[in-house]
Amino acid sequence: MAKNSYKAEDIKILEGLDAVRLRPGMYIGTTSVKGLHHILWEIVDNAVDEAANGFADKISIVLYKDGSASVEDNGRGIPTDIHSKAGVSGVQVVFTQLHAGGKFDNDNYSYSGGLHGVGASVTNALSEWLKVEVYKNTVYSMEFHSYLDKETGKIKSGIPVAPLKDTKVKTTKKGTFVRFLPDKRVFETVEFNADTIIKRIKELAFLNRGLEISFYDERTNHRQTFMYEGGISDFIKYLNAGKNVLYDVPLYASTVKDNIAIEFAIQHTDNYVDSVYSYVNNIPTAEGGMHETGFRSGLTRVFNAYARDKKVLKDNDDNFIGDDFKEGLTAIISIKMQSVQFEGQTKSKLGNPEARPAVESAVVAELSELMKNKRLYKVFDVIIDKAVNAAKARLAVKKAKEIARASKSIEAQNLVGKLSACSGRKPELNELFIVEGDSAGGSAKQARVRQYQAILPLRGKILNVERKKLEHVVQNEEIRSIISALGTGIGSEFDLSNLKYHKVIILSDADVDGGHIRMLLLTFFFRYMRDLVTEGHVYIGMPPLYKVYKGNTELYAYDDKELREKIDKIGKGYQIQRYKGLGEMDPSQLWETTMDPEKRTLMQVTTEDCAEADRIITLLMGDEVSGRKDYIFEYANFNRVDSFKNIKRS
Repeated sequence: MAKNSYKAEDIKILEGLDAVRLRPGMYIGTTSVKGLHHILWEIVDNAVDEAANGFADKISIVLYKDGSASVEDNGRGIPTDIHSKAGVSGVQVVFTQLHAGGKFDNDNYSYSGGLHGVGASVTNALSEWLKVEVYKNTVYSMEFHSYLDKETGKIKSGIPVAPLKDTKVKTTKKGTFVRFLPDKRVFETVEFNADTIIKRIKELAFLNRGLEISFYDERTNHRQTFMYEGGISDFIKYLNAGKNVLYDVPLYASTVKDNIAIEFAIQHTDNYVDSVYSYVNNIPTAEGGMHETGFRSGLTRVFNAYARDKKVLKDNDDNFIGDDFKEGLTAIISIKMQSVQFEGQTKSKLGNPEARPAVESAVVAELSELMKNKRLYKVFDVIIDKAVNAAKARLAVKKAKEIARASKSIEAQNLVGKLSACSGRKPELNELFIVEGDSAGGSAKQARVRQYQAILPLRGKILNVERKKLEHVVQNEEIRSIISALGTGIGSEFDLSNLKYHKVIILSDADVDGGHIRMLLLTFFFRYMRDLVTEGHVYIGMPPLYKVYKGNTELYAYDDKELREKIDKIGKGYQIQRYKGLGEMDPSQLWETTMDPEKRTLMQVTTEDCAEADRIITLLMGDEVSGRKDYIFEYANFNRVDSFKNIKRS
């Protein structure tokens, strides 16, 4: 248990700030908009850690008109006394020493999400200025500035303006207030995205039951507050909005096993795919890990035991497999533990082996206890009935199972006349263009570089796979062609290591039908080949809408704003061609605008928040019309390329 006293002596110093300005990408991953938000998350994480350890219950985030942002919590407050080794206040140490903080032992923080980052000092180092106030009966304040040293020509980062000052102003408040202005000399953009912040703090509020997180955007006067007494049970209800649930109230449990705090919530729907999301110390683990493996094993064990106890499974019957209980499952598993070890390419997979038995044991024990409650008998009976039907389908439709593990029938499918494969044998260099229509496909085949670019034309729209069983999905001819071309298999048998093309590029017209085709493909990839998306292999090609030309000069425009700019550039006497579809482009135009790696613009499809992506797909592709209508009216803008996130040259 973390202790209530928190002093400067508790702060461990591991490294200074010297290298942060030189190589910011090493510390925050990127200087793009994602990196910009990373320095905000460093401060937010510190506040959430105070709440997760029981010292705070309110956090406030504000975006200001001058471009700065602030985070305030009502926790213990950063230590203000003098650190014996550093000879300065704890506040100064925290904001000027890299990897300095109270989270490197377990005395002050039992659990810390902040450990995945590099601390408040990096936020300070990459800001023009930073101001901090600490409330402990009186108000302490300190400021830091980054400025150009005229003698050396280098930026001095995060330099204290003066030592920590006791203002002598009495206060009943407690906690820490931090406000900072990101440095435009570092970041590609210094404009915070309110939607990105709102999504993340809503998730944090779900994961920390009873924590109130308020948000105010001074730029738009938008104000919002999140607080969920039901915690992850409310999270489950949020994710399942628009789905047909099989029981009204999610099953929830919370316990501590082997010094790991474990909580989980589950609810089944009548869908055919599962949606399981896991977190460690409030950090999303999109690639799963030991805790998720233990969770699934525990579910399978305890539900099989229940089925045998109720004589659904006879003595000679085989057990249900995990996939039978996964069908239609929505689940959140959140653990808090010490000494977290992350694995995977994106550091979003939990590697601690001790988490697996602890979580499995907790799931078995807690669900077994819930099974003793007579009021829940119907709930567990419904879950078993769902598994029975899933098992029958699994056993009866062997063809679907064979297809699901990339069976020979699909891998050997004749794609002559469909797929124009590339000659290159290095998947990491190869690209697959999934093209709308035979006409555009023909142009793309002529335009491509055969060594590394493959073309797969689609004849019509693929099946909307939302709420479709696997055997129905794989009966769709276009989907079968995609499975065959990629070589990975689908569903539980998906294997990313067999991917033949490391760039899968959706190329469709810039109209409503093209948008629908993109959404159908993205839904299929997310539901049945999710790692293809989470590992960053899916892209959307961005064909131009216009060609502006005069004489031998040709310029392309991707939206109306850019069209006006190109008209101004080319001058009087111009002509405009409006492309209604990719099929109108000849091969040279398609290559120049959309396929040439040196000139094209690709939008990489990413899922920083898989749970939110799951909800949006259900909303847009499911059966509930009213929710989809509301979403489209609020967010849809079909004419602006700059409304997309993560547009990049590639």
